[in-house]
Amino acid sequence: MELRMIGSTSKEGDCPTLYETETGDIVVQGDQLTEPEALAQLKHVKPGEAAVVIPRALLTQYAPKE
Repeated sequence: MELRMIGSTSKEGDCPTLYETETGDIVVQGDQLTEPEALAQLKHVKPGEAAVVIPRALLTQYAPKE
């Protein structure tokens, strides 16, 4: 799978970062959500899935402009 970096709000190339695959899907790199109360509120989490925390500014800054 080829990834193209879309953007990051990090100054040092750290996370959080957004990537796009060759099929147009989005990959999110970020800090894993670990707070037990928040994890308990997630629905239908399958084995192998993880929740990551992404600042709203990252998503709105790099959202497609249509």
